[in-house]
Amino acid sequence: MVFLTRLNQKTVVINAELIKMIESTPDTLITMTNGDHLMVRESVEDVVDKVIDYGRRVRSFQIV
Repeated sequence: MVFLTRLNQKTVVINAELIKMIESTPDTLITMTNGDHLMVRESVEDVVDKVIDYGRRVRSFQIV
């Protein structure tokens, strides 16, 4: 899950696995796999960085 900020300053948490496309229009527009659209304050680069960090956290594991 990735925490982002809508244009109205409200925090939203999205499932990073369901992102289909991210565009700069000039605001950042996220298209989800179900066709929903979400405008956020973060830049495209920031969203991509958050998604990459999420993927690393989910896919990393430690042998104890």
